[in-house]
Amino acid sequence: MEGAKQYKVLVSDPVSEKGIQLLQSIAQVDIKKDLSPQEIVEIISDYDALLVRSGTKVTADVISAGKKLKVIGRAGVGVDNIDVGKATEQGVLVLNAPDGNTISAAEHTMALMLALARNIQPASSSLKAGQWQRSKFVGLELYKKCLGIIGLGRIGSEVAQRARSFGMKILAYDPYISAEQAEKMGVVAKSPDEIFTQADFITLHIPKTSATQYMIGAEELASMKDGVRIINCARGGLINEKALYEAIVAGKVAGAALDVFEEEPPGNNNPLLQLEQVISTPHLGASTQEAQVNVAVQVAEEMIHALKGEPLHMAVNAPVLPPELLNEIEAFVPLMKILGSFYMQVFNGRVEAVEITYSGSVAEYPVAPLTTALLIGFLRVMLKSNINFVNAPLIARQRGIRIKENTSKGSSVFNNLVSVKVTAGKQTFTVAGTIFGQNDIRIVQIGDYRIEVVPSQYMLVSKYADKPGVIGKVGTILGSNGINIAGMQVGRQEVGGEAVMVLQVDNHVSEKVLSELAGVEHILSVKAVEITPYDSEIRI
Repeated sequence: MEGAKQYKVLVSDPVSEKGIQLLQSIAQVDIKKDLSPQEIVEIISDYDALLVRSGTKVTADVISAGKKLKVIGRAGVGVDNIDVGKATEQGVLVLNAPDGNTISAAEHTMALMLALARNIQPASSSLKAGQWQRSKFVGLELYKKCLGIIGLGRIGSEVAQRARSFGMKILAYDPYISAEQAEKMGVVAKSPDEIFTQADFITLHIPKTSATQYMIGAEELASMKDGVRIINCARGGLINEKALYEAIVAGKVAGAALDVFEEEPPGNNNPLLQLEQVISTPHLGASTQEAQVNVAVQVAEEMIHALKGEPLHMAVNAPVLPPELLNEIEAFVPLMKILGSFYMQVFNGRVEAVEITYSGSVAEYPVAPLTTALLIGFLRVMLKSNINFVNAPLIARQRGIRIKENTSKGSSVFNNLVSVKVTAGKQTFTVAGTIFGQNDIRIVQIGDYRIEVVPSQYMLVSKYADKPGVIGKVGTILGSNGINIAGMQVGRQEVGGEAVMVLQVDNHVSEKVLSELAGVEHILSVKAVEITPYDSEIRI
Protein backbone atom coordinates (compact mmCIF):
# COMPACT_ATOMS: atom_id res chain seq x y z
CA MET A 1 0.00 0.00 0.00
CA GLU A 2 1.17 3.50 -0.70
CA GLY A 3 1.69 5.78 2.31
CA ALA A 4 -1.45 5.71 4.45
CA LYS A 5 -3.53 8.84 4.82
CA GLN A 6 -1.72 10.62 2.01
CA TYR A 7 -5.03 11.65 0.43
CA LYS A 8 -7.96 13.75 1.68
CA VAL A 9 -11.54 12.85 0.78
CA LEU A 10 -14.63 14.98 1.39
CA VAL A 11 -17.93 13.13 1.84
CA SER A 12 -20.82 15.58 1.55
CA ASP A 13 -23.87 13.25 1.52
CA PRO A 14 -24.98 10.30 3.68
CA VAL A 15 -23.00 7.25 2.57
CA SER A 16 -22.80 3.73 4.02
CA GLU A 17 -20.18 3.32 6.71
CA LYS A 18 -18.65 0.38 4.83
CA GLY A 19 -17.70 2.69 1.96
CA ILE A 20 -16.26 5.23 4.40
CA GLN A 21 -14.14 2.54 6.07
CA LEU A 22 -12.65 1.49 2.73
CA LEU A 23 -11.61 5.07 1.95
CA GLN A 24 -10.16 5.49 5.42
CA SER A 25 -7.66 2.72 4.63
CA ILE A 26 -5.72 5.19 2.43
CA ALA A 27 -7.17 8.63 3.13
CA GLN A 28 -8.24 11.16 5.71
CA VAL A 29 -12.03 11.23 5.27
CA ASP A 30 -14.00 14.30 6.35
CA ILE A 31 -17.78 13.93 6.51
CA LYS A 32 -19.54 17.28 6.10
CA LYS A 33 -23.19 16.97 5.12
CA ASP A 34 -25.73 19.52 3.92
CA LEU A 35 -23.16 21.91 2.48
CA SER A 36 -24.26 24.44 -0.12
CA PRO A 37 -22.27 24.63 -3.39
CA GLN A 38 -20.67 27.86 -2.14
CA GLU A 39 -19.61 26.22 1.12
CA ILE A 40 -18.03 23.38 -0.85
CA VAL A 41 -16.25 25.91 -3.09
CA GLU A 42 -14.67 27.42 0.01
CA ILE A 43 -13.12 24.15 1.23
CA ILE A 44 -12.72 21.84 -1.80
CA SER A 45 -9.20 23.07 -2.62
CA ASP A 46 -7.89 20.97 0.29
CA TYR A 47 -9.25 17.69 -1.08
CA ASP A 48 -8.10 15.06 -3.58
CA ALA A 49 -11.55 13.47 -3.90
CA LEU A 50 -15.23 14.22 -3.37
CA LEU A 51 -17.86 11.56 -2.64
CA VAL A 52 -21.54 12.46 -3.08
CA ARG A 53 -24.95 10.94 -3.59
CA SER A 54 -27.79 12.91 -5.18
CA GLY A 55 -28.04 15.73 -2.62
CA THR A 56 -24.82 17.61 -3.40
CA LYS A 57 -24.72 19.73 -6.56
CA VAL A 58 -21.19 19.49 -7.93
CA THR A 59 -21.20 22.64 -10.04
CA ALA A 60 -18.58 24.03 -12.42
CA ASP A 61 -17.56 26.47 -9.67
CA VAL A 62 -16.98 23.59 -7.24
CA ILE A 63 -14.83 21.74 -9.76
CA SER A 64 -12.85 24.86 -10.72
CA ALA A 65 -12.09 25.48 -7.05
CA GLY A 66 -10.84 21.91 -6.60
CA LYS A 67 -7.21 22.58 -7.50
CA LYS A 68 -6.11 19.21 -6.08
CA LEU A 69 -9.27 17.36 -7.09
CA LYS A 70 -8.56 14.10 -8.92
CA VAL A 71 -11.84 12.21 -8.66
CA ILE A 72 -15.54 12.73 -7.94
CA GLY A 73 -17.47 9.64 -6.87
CA ARG A 74 -21.25 9.30 -7.02
CA ALA A 75 -22.65 6.58 -4.76
CA GLY A 76 -25.38 5.73 -7.25
CA VAL A 77 -26.01 5.52 -10.98
CA GLY A 78 -27.03 8.93 -12.31
CA VAL A 79 -24.53 11.80 -12.41
CA ASP A 80 -26.87 14.63 -13.42
CA ASN A 81 -25.96 16.46 -10.19
CA ILE A 82 -22.33 16.62 -11.39
CA ASP A 83 -21.05 18.92 -14.13
CA VAL A 84 -19.32 16.12 -16.03
CA GLY A 85 -18.28 18.44 -18.86
CA LYS A 86 -16.39 20.75 -16.52
CA ALA A 87 -14.83 17.78 -14.72
CA THR A 88 -13.61 16.38 -18.04
CA GLU A 89 -12.18 19.74 -19.07
CA GLN A 90 -10.27 19.94 -15.79
CA GLY A 91 -9.08 16.33 -15.95
CA VAL A 92 -11.14 15.13 -12.98
CA LEU A 93 -12.43 11.57 -13.10
CA VAL A 94 -16.14 11.07 -12.50
CA LEU A 95 -17.05 7.64 -11.15
CA ASN A 96 -20.39 6.07 -10.32
CA ALA A 97 -21.74 2.73 -9.13
CA PRO A 98 -23.87 1.45 -12.00
CA ASP A 99 -24.48 -2.03 -10.57
CA GLY A 100 -25.03 -1.42 -6.88
CA ASN A 101 -28.70 -0.45 -6.92
CA THR A 102 -29.89 -2.43 -9.95
CA ILE A 103 -32.00 -4.95 -8.06
CA SER A 104 -33.44 -2.32 -5.71
CA ALA A 105 -34.55 -0.09 -8.59
CA ALA A 106 -36.02 -3.01 -10.53
CA GLU A 107 -37.97 -4.23 -7.50
CA HIS A 108 -39.26 -0.71 -6.78
CA THR A 109 -40.46 -0.48 -10.37
CA MET A 110 -42.39 -3.73 -9.98
CA ALA A 111 -43.81 -2.57 -6.64
CA LEU A 112 -45.13 0.63 -8.24
CA MET A 113 -46.49 -1.27 -11.23
CA LEU A 114 -48.43 -3.63 -8.96
CA ALA A 115 -49.62 -0.75 -6.81
CA LEU A 116 -50.94 1.00 -9.93
CA ALA A 117 -52.62 -2.12 -11.22
CA ARG A 118 -54.41 -2.84 -7.92
CA ASN A 119 -55.06 0.74 -6.72
CA ILE A 120 -53.12 0.07 -3.54
CA GLN A 121 -52.51 3.65 -2.43
CA PRO A 122 -56.01 5.12 -2.88
CA ALA A 123 -57.62 1.96 -1.47
CA SER A 124 -55.41 2.13 1.62
CA SER A 125 -56.14 5.84 2.13
CA SER A 126 -59.88 5.20 1.74
CA LEU A 127 -59.90 2.39 4.28
CA LYS A 128 -57.92 4.47 6.77
CA ALA A 129 -60.52 7.21 6.33
CA GLY A 130 -63.21 4.76 7.55
CA GLN A 131 -64.61 3.82 4.13
CA TRP A 132 -65.17 0.34 2.66
CA GLN A 133 -65.29 0.85 -1.13
CA ARG A 134 -64.45 -2.48 -2.73
CA SER A 135 -66.24 -1.74 -5.99
CA LYS A 136 -64.45 1.59 -6.45
CA PHE A 137 -60.99 0.06 -6.41
CA VAL A 138 -61.38 -2.88 -8.75
CA GLY A 139 -57.95 -3.42 -10.31
CA LEU A 140 -56.53 -5.42 -13.18
CA GLU A 141 -54.05 -8.27 -13.57
CA LEU A 142 -50.60 -7.93 -15.02
CA TYR A 143 -51.02 -11.32 -16.68
CA LYS A 144 -51.09 -11.01 -20.49
CA LYS A 145 -50.82 -7.23 -20.32
CA CYS A 146 -48.32 -5.47 -22.58
CA LEU A 147 -45.40 -3.80 -20.83
CA GLY A 148 -43.29 -1.26 -22.70
CA ILE A 149 -39.77 -0.77 -21.35
CA ILE A 150 -37.86 2.30 -22.52
CA GLY A 151 -34.20 1.51 -21.85
CA LEU A 152 -33.04 -2.10 -21.61
CA GLY A 153 -29.86 -1.62 -19.63
CA ARG A 154 -29.09 -3.13 -16.24
CA ILE A 155 -32.31 -2.04 -14.53
CA GLY A 156 -34.57 -2.36 -17.56
CA SER A 157 -33.41 -5.91 -18.22
CA GLU A 158 -34.04 -6.88 -14.58
CA VAL A 159 -37.55 -5.41 -14.83
CA ALA A 160 -38.10 -7.45 -17.98
CA GLN A 161 -37.03 -10.63 -16.22
CA ARG A 162 -39.48 -10.03 -13.39
CA ALA A 163 -42.31 -8.98 -15.68
CA ARG A 164 -41.94 -12.22 -17.64
CA SER A 165 -42.67 -14.15 -14.45
CA PHE A 166 -46.03 -12.33 -14.32
CA GLY A 167 -46.84 -13.54 -17.81
CA MET A 168 -46.61 -10.10 -19.41
CA LYS A 169 -45.88 -9.47 -23.07
CA ILE A 170 -42.81 -7.20 -23.17
CA LEU A 171 -41.87 -4.62 -25.78
CA ALA A 172 -38.60 -2.77 -25.33
CA TYR A 173 -36.65 0.08 -26.87
CA ASP A 174 -32.93 0.54 -26.50
CA PRO A 175 -30.74 1.96 -29.29
CA TYR A 176 -27.82 -0.19 -28.16
CA ILE A 177 -29.65 -3.52 -28.10
CA SER A 178 -30.16 -5.46 -31.33
CA ALA A 179 -33.36 -7.32 -32.16
CA GLU A 180 -31.46 -10.60 -31.71
CA GLN A 181 -30.24 -9.61 -28.25
CA ALA A 182 -33.72 -8.49 -27.28
CA GLU A 183 -35.15 -11.82 -28.39
CA LYS A 184 -32.63 -13.68 -26.21
CA MET A 185 -33.89 -11.62 -23.27
CA GLY A 186 -37.48 -12.63 -23.98
CA VAL A 187 -38.61 -9.22 -25.24
CA VAL A 188 -39.60 -7.76 -28.62
CA ALA A 189 -37.57 -4.79 -29.87
CA LYS A 190 -39.78 -1.86 -30.89
CA SER A 191 -39.47 1.86 -31.48
CA PRO A 192 -40.74 4.27 -28.81
CA ASP A 193 -43.67 5.23 -31.05
CA GLU A 194 -44.67 1.57 -31.40
CA ILE A 195 -44.44 1.07 -27.64
CA PHE A 196 -46.55 4.16 -26.96
CA THR A 197 -49.38 2.91 -29.16
CA GLN A 198 -49.36 -0.73 -27.95
CA ALA A 199 -48.39 -0.86 -24.28
CA ASP A 200 -50.75 -1.12 -21.30
CA PHE A 201 -47.92 -0.18 -18.91
CA ILE A 202 -44.86 1.92 -19.78
CA THR A 203 -41.75 2.13 -17.60
CA LEU A 204 -38.70 4.35 -18.16
CA HIS A 205 -35.11 3.30 -17.48
CA ILE A 206 -32.93 5.79 -19.37
CA PRO A 207 -30.66 8.67 -18.35
CA LYS A 208 -31.81 12.24 -18.65
CA THR A 209 -30.01 14.02 -21.47
CA SER A 210 -30.83 16.82 -23.87
CA ALA A 211 -32.12 14.13 -26.23
CA THR A 212 -34.34 12.37 -23.67
CA GLN A 213 -35.76 15.37 -21.80
CA TYR A 214 -39.56 15.35 -22.16
CA MET A 215 -39.36 12.10 -24.09
CA ILE A 216 -42.98 11.72 -23.08
CA GLY A 217 -44.93 14.90 -23.74
CA ALA A 218 -48.41 15.85 -24.87
CA GLU A 219 -47.98 14.38 -28.36
CA GLU A 220 -46.66 11.06 -27.07
CA LEU A 221 -49.37 10.82 -24.42
CA ALA A 222 -52.05 11.43 -27.04
CA SER A 223 -50.74 8.51 -29.10
CA MET A 224 -50.98 6.04 -26.22
CA LYS A 225 -53.75 3.53 -25.56
CA ASP A 226 -56.63 4.78 -23.47
CA GLY A 227 -56.10 3.71 -19.87
CA VAL A 228 -52.32 3.39 -20.10
CA ARG A 229 -50.35 3.41 -16.85
CA ILE A 230 -46.88 4.99 -16.63
CA ILE A 231 -44.02 4.34 -14.18
CA ASN A 232 -40.90 6.48 -13.83
CA CYS A 233 -38.14 5.36 -11.46
CA ALA A 234 -35.36 6.78 -13.65
CA ARG A 235 -35.03 10.57 -13.73
CA GLY A 236 -37.34 13.53 -13.42
CA GLY A 237 -37.75 15.49 -16.63
CA LEU A 238 -38.19 12.45 -18.87
CA ILE A 239 -41.93 13.14 -18.68
CA ASN A 240 -43.52 16.55 -19.14
CA GLU A 241 -45.37 16.76 -15.83
CA LYS A 242 -47.88 19.37 -17.01
CA ALA A 243 -48.82 17.21 -20.01
CA LEU A 244 -49.07 14.13 -17.80
CA TYR A 245 -51.38 15.92 -15.37
CA GLU A 246 -53.67 17.01 -18.19
CA ALA A 247 -53.73 13.49 -19.68
CA ILE A 248 -54.69 11.96 -16.33
CA VAL A 249 -57.42 14.53 -15.69
CA ALA A 250 -58.78 13.93 -19.19
CA GLY A 251 -58.94 10.18 -18.53
CA LYS A 252 -56.42 9.30 -21.23
CA VAL A 253 -53.90 8.00 -18.67
CA ALA A 254 -55.41 5.77 -15.99
CA GLY A 255 -52.59 6.33 -13.54
CA ALA A 256 -48.93 7.11 -12.99
CA ALA A 257 -46.35 6.02 -10.43
CA LEU A 258 -43.56 8.54 -9.99
CA ASP A 259 -40.44 8.04 -7.91
CA VAL A 260 -38.69 11.05 -9.50
CA PHE A 261 -39.72 14.59 -10.38
CA GLU A 262 -38.49 17.52 -12.45
CA GLU A 263 -37.94 19.44 -9.22
CA GLU A 264 -36.83 17.47 -6.17
CA PRO A 265 -38.30 17.67 -3.72
CA PRO A 266 -41.46 18.62 -5.65
CA GLY A 267 -43.28 21.73 -4.47
CA ASN A 268 -46.44 21.38 -2.43
CA ASN A 269 -48.30 22.98 -5.32
CA ASN A 270 -47.32 20.24 -7.79
CA PRO A 271 -50.74 19.26 -9.15
CA LEU A 272 -49.73 15.65 -9.77
CA LEU A 273 -49.46 15.11 -6.02
CA GLN A 274 -53.11 16.06 -5.63
CA LEU A 275 -54.38 13.33 -7.95
CA GLU A 276 -55.71 10.06 -6.56
CA GLN A 277 -54.51 8.31 -9.73
CA VAL A 278 -50.87 9.18 -8.99
CA ILE A 279 -48.67 7.12 -6.69
CA SER A 280 -45.61 9.03 -5.59
CA THR A 281 -42.49 8.10 -3.63
CA PRO A 282 -39.55 10.37 -2.69
CA HIS A 283 -36.84 8.96 -4.99
CA LEU A 284 -36.68 5.58 -3.26
CA GLY A 285 -35.51 3.44 -6.20
CA ALA A 286 -32.09 2.86 -4.65
CA SER A 287 -33.22 3.18 -1.05
CA THR A 288 -32.75 -0.30 0.33
CA GLN A 289 -30.25 -1.31 2.97
CA GLU A 290 -28.50 -3.59 0.51
CA ALA A 291 -28.26 -0.99 -2.27
CA GLN A 292 -26.88 1.71 0.01
CA VAL A 293 -24.06 -0.60 1.06
CA ASN A 294 -23.45 -1.87 -2.48
CA VAL A 295 -23.13 1.54 -4.15
CA ALA A 296 -20.95 2.94 -1.37
CA VAL A 297 -18.55 0.00 -1.48
CA GLN A 298 -18.44 -0.07 -5.27
CA VAL A 299 -17.67 3.62 -5.73
CA ALA A 300 -15.21 3.67 -2.79
CA GLU A 301 -13.23 0.81 -4.35
CA GLU A 302 -13.06 2.66 -7.66
CA MET A 303 -12.07 5.92 -5.98
CA ILE A 304 -9.17 4.12 -4.30
CA HIS A 305 -8.06 2.75 -7.69
CA ALA A 306 -8.27 6.25 -9.16
CA LEU A 307 -6.33 7.94 -6.35
CA LYS A 308 -3.58 5.31 -6.54
CA GLY A 309 -3.39 5.51 -10.33
CA GLU A 310 -4.55 1.93 -10.79
CA PRO A 311 -6.69 0.63 -13.69
CA LEU A 312 -10.40 1.39 -13.39
CA HIS A 313 -13.36 -0.88 -13.98
CA MET A 314 -15.93 1.87 -14.48
CA ALA A 315 -15.74 5.59 -15.18
CA VAL A 316 -18.19 8.08 -16.62
CA ASN A 317 -15.69 10.26 -18.49
CA ALA A 318 -12.66 8.07 -19.21
CA PRO A 319 -12.04 4.97 -21.33
CA VAL A 320 -12.31 1.73 -19.38
CA LEU A 321 -11.22 -1.67 -20.63
CA PRO A 322 -11.97 -5.12 -19.21
CA PRO A 323 -9.05 -6.28 -17.03
CA GLU A 324 -8.04 -9.02 -19.46
CA LEU A 325 -7.64 -6.50 -22.31
CA LEU A 326 -5.95 -3.92 -20.11
CA ASN A 327 -3.35 -6.50 -19.10
CA GLU A 328 -2.51 -7.04 -22.75
CA ILE A 329 -2.00 -3.38 -23.69
CA GLU A 330 -0.78 -1.80 -20.45
CA ALA A 331 2.92 -2.09 -21.40
CA PHE A 332 2.24 0.06 -24.47
CA VAL A 333 0.80 2.95 -22.46
CA PRO A 334 4.17 4.33 -21.29
CA LEU A 335 5.59 3.76 -24.79
CA MET A 336 2.88 5.99 -26.27
CA LYS A 337 3.35 8.73 -23.66
CA ILE A 338 7.10 8.67 -24.27
CA LEU A 339 6.68 8.86 -28.07
CA GLY A 340 4.37 11.87 -27.71
CA SER A 341 6.62 13.69 -25.27
CA PHE A 342 9.76 12.84 -27.28
CA TYR A 343 8.25 14.15 -30.52
CA MET A 344 7.16 17.44 -28.98
CA GLN A 345 10.60 18.15 -27.54
CA VAL A 346 12.57 17.15 -30.63
CA PHE A 347 10.40 18.59 -33.42
CA ASN A 348 9.40 21.95 -31.92
CA GLY A 349 5.97 21.04 -30.70
CA ARG A 350 3.60 21.77 -33.58
CA VAL A 351 0.84 19.23 -34.15
CA GLU A 352 -1.98 19.62 -36.70
CA ALA A 353 -2.69 16.02 -37.70
CA VAL A 354 -1.49 12.70 -36.33
CA GLU A 355 -1.55 9.39 -38.18
CA ILE A 356 -0.78 6.40 -35.96
CA THR A 357 -0.10 2.98 -37.42
CA TYR A 358 -0.27 0.04 -35.02
CA SER A 359 1.41 -3.06 -36.47
CA GLY A 360 1.87 -6.61 -35.26
CA SER A 361 0.60 -7.94 -31.92
CA VAL A 362 -0.52 -4.53 -30.60
CA ALA A 363 -2.97 -4.20 -33.51
CA GLU A 364 -5.00 -7.12 -32.16
CA TYR A 365 -6.28 -5.06 -29.22
CA PRO A 366 -8.37 -1.87 -28.77
CA VAL A 367 -6.00 0.99 -29.57
CA ALA A 368 -8.10 4.01 -28.52
CA PRO A 369 -6.55 4.15 -25.00
CA LEU A 370 -3.09 4.02 -26.58
CA THR A 371 -3.92 6.92 -28.87
CA THR A 372 -5.08 8.85 -25.81
CA ALA A 373 -1.76 8.04 -24.10
CA LEU A 374 0.08 9.52 -27.10
CA LEU A 375 -2.03 12.68 -26.83
CA ILE A 376 -1.14 12.92 -23.15
CA GLY A 377 2.52 12.92 -24.11
CA PHE A 378 1.97 15.63 -26.73
CA LEU A 379 -0.20 17.90 -24.60
CA ARG A 380 1.76 17.76 -21.35
CA VAL A 381 4.76 19.23 -23.15
CA MET A 382 2.63 21.68 -25.13
CA LEU A 383 0.48 23.02 -22.29
CA LYS A 384 2.52 22.34 -19.13
CA SER A 385 -0.72 21.50 -17.32
CA ASN A 386 -2.73 18.60 -15.93
CA ILE A 387 -3.40 16.32 -18.90
CA ASN A 388 -4.68 12.80 -18.38
CA PHE A 389 -6.93 10.11 -19.83
CA VAL A 390 -9.98 12.15 -18.91
CA ASN A 391 -9.29 15.40 -20.72
CA ALA A 392 -6.65 14.61 -23.37
CA PRO A 393 -9.10 13.70 -26.19
CA LEU A 394 -11.26 16.76 -25.44
CA ILE A 395 -8.32 19.17 -25.42
CA ALA A 396 -6.92 17.67 -28.62
CA ARG A 397 -10.27 18.25 -30.34
CA GLN A 398 -10.43 21.80 -29.00
CA ARG A 399 -7.00 22.48 -30.48
CA GLY A 400 -8.07 21.10 -33.85
CA ILE A 401 -5.68 18.11 -33.80
CA ARG A 402 -6.90 15.53 -36.32
CA ILE A 403 -6.33 11.88 -35.45
CA LYS A 404 -6.20 8.89 -37.77
CA GLU A 405 -5.59 5.33 -36.58
CA ASN A 406 -4.42 2.44 -38.79
CA THR A 407 -3.92 -1.16 -37.76
CA SER A 408 -1.92 -3.84 -39.51
CA LYS A 409 -1.57 -7.40 -38.27
CA GLY A 410 1.96 -7.77 -39.68
CA SER A 411 5.24 -5.95 -39.10
CA SER A 412 8.21 -6.75 -41.31
CA VAL A 413 10.84 -6.03 -38.63
CA PHE A 414 9.29 -6.18 -35.13
CA ASN A 415 6.67 -8.27 -33.36
CA ASN A 416 4.93 -5.00 -32.62
CA LEU A 417 5.49 -1.49 -33.90
CA VAL A 418 3.82 1.88 -33.38
CA SER A 419 4.61 4.51 -35.99
CA VAL A 420 3.51 8.11 -35.43
CA LYS A 421 3.48 10.50 -38.39
CA VAL A 422 2.80 14.11 -37.43
CA THR A 423 1.81 16.85 -39.84
CA ALA A 424 2.80 20.40 -38.90
CA GLY A 425 2.16 22.94 -41.64
CA LYS A 426 3.74 21.61 -44.83
CA GLN A 427 6.12 19.32 -42.97
CA THR A 428 5.73 15.79 -41.67
CA PHE A 429 7.81 14.11 -38.97
CA THR A 430 7.87 10.51 -37.83
CA VAL A 431 8.76 8.76 -34.61
CA ALA A 432 8.28 5.06 -34.00
CA GLY A 433 8.65 2.70 -31.09
CA THR A 434 8.38 -0.92 -30.08
CA ILE A 435 8.52 -3.13 -27.00
CA PHE A 436 10.86 -6.09 -26.64
CA GLY A 437 9.68 -8.78 -24.25
CA GLN A 438 7.29 -7.56 -21.58
CA ASN A 439 8.28 -3.90 -21.08
CA ASP A 440 11.60 -3.14 -22.79
CA ILE A 441 10.71 0.11 -24.59
CA ARG A 442 12.70 1.26 -27.60
CA ILE A 443 12.44 4.25 -29.92
CA VAL A 444 13.32 2.83 -33.34
CA GLN A 445 12.81 5.76 -35.70
CA ILE A 446 13.46 9.50 -35.39
CA GLY A 447 12.54 11.43 -38.52
CA ASP A 448 14.12 9.61 -41.46
CA TYR A 449 16.65 7.76 -39.33
CA ARG A 450 16.47 4.17 -38.12
CA ILE A 451 17.94 3.91 -34.66
CA GLU A 452 17.46 1.91 -31.48
CA VAL A 453 17.16 4.15 -28.43
CA VAL A 454 16.53 3.03 -24.87
CA PRO A 455 14.63 6.03 -23.43
CA SER A 456 15.92 7.59 -20.24
CA GLN A 457 14.79 10.51 -18.11
CA TYR A 458 17.41 12.85 -19.62
CA MET A 459 18.47 12.65 -23.27
CA LEU A 460 20.24 14.79 -25.84
CA VAL A 461 19.11 14.44 -29.45
CA SER A 462 21.42 15.94 -32.05
CA LYS A 463 21.40 16.08 -35.82
CA TYR A 464 24.90 16.47 -37.24
CA ALA A 465 27.14 16.00 -40.27
CA ASP A 466 28.80 12.60 -39.97
CA LYS A 467 32.39 13.83 -39.70
CA PRO A 468 35.28 12.58 -37.56
CA GLY A 469 35.64 14.25 -34.17
CA VAL A 470 32.09 15.57 -33.76
CA ILE A 471 31.01 13.02 -31.15
CA GLY A 472 34.28 13.51 -29.24
CA LYS A 473 33.77 17.27 -29.01
CA VAL A 474 30.22 16.76 -27.70
CA GLY A 475 31.55 14.39 -25.03
CA THR A 476 34.23 16.86 -24.01
CA ILE A 477 31.73 19.69 -23.52
CA LEU A 478 29.40 17.52 -21.47
CA GLY A 479 32.27 16.25 -19.33
CA SER A 480 33.56 19.75 -18.64
CA ASN A 481 30.07 20.68 -17.41
CA GLY A 482 29.82 17.69 -15.08
CA ILE A 483 27.31 15.79 -17.22
CA ASN A 484 27.93 12.05 -17.42
CA ILE A 485 27.00 10.09 -20.54
CA ALA A 486 25.18 6.85 -19.70
CA GLY A 487 24.60 5.60 -23.23
CA MET A 488 24.75 6.58 -26.90
CA GLN A 489 23.04 5.51 -30.12
CA VAL A 490 23.57 6.88 -33.61
CA GLY A 491 21.71 6.46 -36.88
CA ARG A 492 22.72 7.48 -40.38
CA GLN A 493 21.68 6.88 -43.95
CA GLU A 494 25.12 7.08 -45.59
CA VAL A 495 28.74 7.55 -44.62
CA GLY A 496 29.63 11.23 -44.35
CA GLY A 497 26.03 12.39 -44.67
CA GLU A 498 23.68 13.67 -42.04
CA ALA A 499 23.20 11.55 -38.93
CA VAL A 500 21.28 11.59 -35.68
CA MET A 501 22.80 10.98 -32.25
CA VAL A 502 20.94 10.26 -29.01
CA LEU A 503 22.82 10.46 -25.73
CA GLN A 504 21.41 9.25 -22.42
CA VAL A 505 22.78 11.49 -19.68
CA ASP A 506 22.48 11.44 -15.92
CA ASN A 507 21.12 14.92 -15.25
CA HIS A 508 19.41 17.99 -16.67
CA VAL A 509 21.17 19.81 -19.53
CA SER A 510 20.98 23.59 -19.14
CA GLU A 511 20.37 26.13 -21.90
CA LYS A 512 23.96 27.30 -21.48
CA VAL A 513 25.30 23.82 -22.26
CA LEU A 514 22.90 23.44 -25.19
CA SER A 515 24.14 26.72 -26.61
CA GLU A 516 27.73 25.54 -26.28
CA LEU A 517 26.92 22.27 -28.03
CA ALA A 518 25.08 24.06 -30.82
CA GLY A 519 28.29 25.96 -31.56
CA VAL A 520 30.28 22.81 -32.33
CA GLU A 521 31.28 22.57 -36.00
CA HIS A 522 29.03 20.18 -37.98
CA ILE A 523 26.28 20.12 -35.29
CA LEU A 524 23.08 20.99 -37.16
CA SER A 525 20.67 20.93 -34.19
CA VAL A 526 20.63 19.79 -30.58
CA LYS A 527 17.66 19.32 -28.25
CA ALA A 528 17.40 18.32 -24.62
CA VAL A 529 14.62 15.83 -23.91
CA GLU A 530 13.25 15.07 -20.45
CA ILE A 531 10.88 12.17 -19.93
CA THR A 532 9.09 12.60 -16.63
CA PRO A 533 8.76 9.56 -14.37
CA TYR A 534 4.96 9.94 -14.69
CA ASP A 535 5.20 9.30 -18.42
CA SER A 536 7.05 6.05 -17.83
CA GLU A 537 4.34 4.75 -15.47
CA ILE A 538 0.98 3.21 -16.30
CA ARG A 539 -1.83 5.58 -15.29
CA ILE A 540 -5.19 4.77 -16.85
